[in-house]
Amino acid sequence: MASKFWPKGGLPGILHHYTETLTTFEFTSNIRQPHSVLFVGGLGDGLATTSYMVDVVRALQPTQWSLFSLNLSSSYGQWGLGHLDRDTDEIAACIRYILDYKSAKYDNSKIILMGHSTGSQAVLHYLHRPNPHISSPVFDPYLQHVTRPALDGAIMQAPVSDRQAILQLLKEGFGDKSASDMQAVYDQIEALVKDAARTHTLFDTLLPLELTSQIYPGAPISCRRWMSLASPRSPQAPSEDDLFSSDLSDEQLSETFGMIKSQGLLKSKLVVLYSGADQSVPGHVDKEGLLRRWKNAADHGGKHHIWDDEHSGVIPGASHALSNDDQVEPRRNLVKRVLGYVHRLEHS
Repeated sequence: MASKFWPKGGLPGILHHYTETLTTFEFTSNIRQPHSVLFVGGLGDGLATTSYMVDVVRALQPTQWSLFSLNLSSSYGQWGLGHLDRDTDEIAACIRYILDYKSAKYDNSKIILMGHSTGSQAVLHYLHRPNPHISSPVFDPYLQHVTRPALDGAIMQAPVSDRQAILQLLKEGFGDKSASDMQAVYDQIEALVKDAARTHTLFDTLLPLELTSQIYPGAPISCRRWMSLASPRSPQAPSEDDLFSSDLSDEQLSETFGMIKSQGLLKSKLVVLYSGADQSVPGHVDKEGLLRRWKNAADHGGKHHIWDDEHSGVIPGASHALSNDDQVEPRRNLVKRVLGYVHRLEHS
């Protein structure tokens, strides 16, 4: 079925190979566009699958910025086999390609990394982890870490907690499944994961689709990635993917948001756009309060100025991906913030 947001006939651009097997599509017109925004979607997303991208593309058309969408090896239904180190290594390869491509044509090209949902986890992972990554995962023996280029800007949209979203399903049910049905499914998955965790060779085996598809429809998920997303030892010991839960301590936030300054991979400020009516966020979460805690961690209590106060904030009425029919005004709000940010970076 054709998208109700993307225009019939599509939008013009250029398809680039940033590795032999991975591609990025640049939405661009014939005007001079020396600067770039690289957009990374969430779980299940791929090339240009986040609907509000069309609003951003159109808003950027008369500017000096073009928007890139990319494929990762974890795109579409493969996210359950992936991990953030590989994602951010591939993002770094794409950024290096874009910078080389643009700098051959223009002087002083700038680049912004923008993530939606789990794409926001990739943004924060990119900014706060050692550069290059130092992991040597047994399950990914051919992974070659790369040095990540510094970013001129970074945007996180809908940075939500997968763990808290899963726990919400256990309280409210999902589809035609009751809360008790979902709890039973979760308990079966947890039992399988605990058995697999006893040996490294089994820990990266796939969970039964008949169970995981009741929580994450249609995607194969390894025991390892499930543990990272569900993070059962949180909030005391959060797993890799558990970056945005509201119950994480200030000390834990200091090890993620608080590391952005010292890693030196962000040349300007961080924009965080939280959806005011995000379906993935439990009702008890104080969204404004959570943003204040993230800002305090990033800015080290006011000692630094990493957080962008002007453009960050909760977007009133915005759903998770701003894809519902009632999202016209929230999408305008999002685009206005993004445009304001890119224009300021352009002249900085």
